[in-house]
Amino acid sequence: MFVLVAVVVSVCFALLDLIYIKLFQLENYRVKNYINKVLKFDFAFGKKNKLNFTKRVNRLIFIDFLIKLTIFLLFFGVFPVFWKGLIVVIAFLIVSGELMCLTFFVAHPLEELIKKLYIRKAKNKLKNMKCKKIAITGSFGKTSTKNILHQIMKEEFDVCVSPKSYNTPMGVCRTVLESLKETDDFLILEFGARRKGDIEFLAEFVGVDFGVITPIGNCHLETFGSVENIENTKYELCQHTDCVVFNGKSASSRKLFERYPKRKYLVCVENSFAYASDIYVGKDGSRFVMTLDDKQFFCKTKLLGKANIDNIVVGAAMAYLLGENLFNIQKAIEKLEPTPHRLELIKGEKSFVIDDSYNSNFDGFKEALEILNEFNGKKIVVSPGIVELGKEQFKVNMQAGQLVGQTADVFVIMNKTNKEALYQGAKDGRAKIFFADTRQEQLDVLKKVIGQGDVVLFENDFPDNIK
Repeated sequence: MFVLVAVVVSVCFALLDLIYIKLFQLENYRVKNYINKVLKFDFAFGKKNKLNFTKRVNRLIFIDFLIKLTIFLLFFGVFPVFWKGLIVVIAFLIVSGELMCLTFFVAHPLEELIKKLYIRKAKNKLKNMKCKKIAITGSFGKTSTKNILHQIMKEEFDVCVSPKSYNTPMGVCRTVLESLKETDDFLILEFGARRKGDIEFLAEFVGVDFGVITPIGNCHLETFGSVENIENTKYELCQHTDCVVFNGKSASSRKLFERYPKRKYLVCVENSFAYASDIYVGKDGSRFVMTLDDKQFFCKTKLLGKANIDNIVVGAAMAYLLGENLFNIQKAIEKLEPTPHRLELIKGEKSFVIDDSYNSNFDGFKEALEILNEFNGKKIVVSPGIVELGKEQFKVNMQAGQLVGQTADVFVIMNKTNKEALYQGAKDGRAKIFFADTRQEQLDVLKKVIGQGDVVLFENDFPDNIK
């Protein structure tokens, strides 16, 4: 009888533990971050980010069930009396969040082994491929630059590109193993990093032929500690390739350009290898003249914002260096499709939406507001601000709030993390301020304020683990 009870109780706890596994997944499987959240009783109950039942999560669920079953079989065998068993269950319920760490530690060696085997398999496949590998890193614009380069290059070549924002070792492995074909001429990847050594590991693993450095700023300052540390980590890509294109729109990327001793190209600044001039940016797209290797040609695109023009210049410069002709580059620029959730304009029956929900930096926030200002009708901004800025976070969000207050008619401040900073910045502006902690509250506010011809800017978004 106690065996059946142990199984039932273990199943119930396994279902309860899905809450903890979701939080663990949202914290990128970092136990320290998970423990901090649990100790603060800060759980991710929202519906914004559902638990993704990956193979790793399924293994965690199975291991968790086995551990719980073993523990309860032992306890119920030792304490067969009902009330004593009930005390055990209640005790486990109280510490269930902390107890999940046991599951994570038991699973860790297996996950590390699977990770190593997965990487080895991808390495072996890459060794047998003749394609050239291009890696893109930086603080801002990696995914947009990657997608633009891909759209330009596919005019003439077979190109494999990592999907969405896949920029981790496992994301790179998945791209190589699932998408890369023997007939592909190029493999385009983006490299992300949260700490020193991340880019170096990816660069050595892939064997990069060409590199791109996008603008560098204070993204992930909380984990890196300083902009200098961010610069050095991004430079790890430069140390593992012989040709790099640098977007010179940030002081840090220009510094790395000066530091790099090999074949290099500075772009996006006047009189450099490639840059844009005579720029027009509007609500329907952009027009500009591109100078590329001293050759000039007119470009137009449906993409919004000056940052996207810079991304186009970077993509065009790299495509040109890889053998794409200018006619195809010009034609591809006109056909470019926006990267989802990055200054993506959505036209509805009643209003416009500018979806910039994947943006997470101040410069991008500022530019999105400039684009918003081009529209007629009521201007509405929905944003939770910017995170992972360390000691600078309150100051930066206060500045962002001030800009919103000066530009928008309505400002819906989401979540609690930057609520005070955004409010302090925006309170003296012209925007009417609302607060929302959930998507339903957000929707209720928008239903009240939105009208025909209005435009809503969704600027950044938080996962459930950030309140």
